[in-house]
Amino acid sequence: MYITGIGYYAPERVMTNEELSTLVDTSDEWIRSRTGIEVRRLAADDQSCSDLGAEAARRALRASGTEPGEITHIIACTASGDAVFPATACIVQHKLGIRRAMAFDLSAVCSGFLYGLQVARGLLAAEPEAKILLLGAEVLSRRVNWTDRSTCVLFGDGAGVAVLSARPDGKGPRALRARVEGVFCEGDGSGGDLLRCTGGASSHPYKQGEVVGPEYFIQMNGQEIFKHAVRSMSAVGLELMERLGHTLDDIDLVVPHQANMRIIQAVLARLGVPEEKAFTNLSKYGNTSAASVPIALAEALDQGVIRPGCRVLMTTFGSGLTWGAGVIYFE
Repeated sequence: MYITGIGYYAPERVMTNEELSTLVDTSDEWIRSRTGIEVRRLAADDQSCSDLGAEAARRALRASGTEPGEITHIIACTASGDAVFPATACIVQHKLGIRRAMAFDLSAVCSGFLYGLQVARGLLAAEPEAKILLLGAEVLSRRVNWTDRSTCVLFGDGAGVAVLSARPDGKGPRALRARVEGVFCEGDGSGGDLLRCTGGASSHPYKQGEVVGPEYFIQMNGQEIFKHAVRSMSAVGLELMERLGHTLDDIDLVVPHQANMRIIQAVLARLGVPEEKAFTNLSKYGNTSAASVPIALAEALDQGVIRPGCRVLMTTFGSGLTWGAGVIYFE
């Protein structure tokens, strides 16, 4: 499977750490030292998850040289979609003017893009002529409790999209020949309570007239999530490389999920990878969940950090608990 084009979109609205300090008891120094985040992007009041995803998709299609009508499948990896139903993928499909493509959402939260890559590999094995639009898109700011210092400083909004094909058949001026060598994903539902947002779902239904409670916003046990994330992201990356017959010497760049700089540094230490061999843009966007990895890939390409001949290891972790890794070779 190949990535033939990639694009991303970040909303124009920028929220600085200084602005956050007017909403909650925090400071720029506190946020930077504990997370590495300087600013994050927030969707405008009239922007939904599908708006961000559709714009990133247009950019990915242009880069690939793929016409919207060529797309046969749309996978939207999101935990903050437009609605309970219909699927955000179907809304994006309509906004792009695509007809009859199979469209569905995938919820693995921050691990969504890697989970989506694995699902896409299966679809292309079954239908080699397919062309897949894989979105990682989030508007988690709508589920942030702006009085909870432990979570509100972390999250931002954005979207990253990849065009996938069984062959390197991109035709655009920025088309890629990025071969997905392997993906490996795992999960453990016993840790689901460590990072959750349950309000409005069937386990915590809303009754008309009720006051919206804390269950409608992101709740996290930060210390436990840190330990699980570091252990899982490093282990899955090492196992995938072993499965593929690679060593760390074969990896030119690591693109980790942009969750928290302390997590990233701990993962790199466990992998035995120096920080200069990793790409991070966490300081500019915060944690954009399922959009994190594709946005980072797109920016690394734009900045020339990824060049032909590069082999890239991606590793991620999210609520569920879910985690995964992938290796891409840029021909």
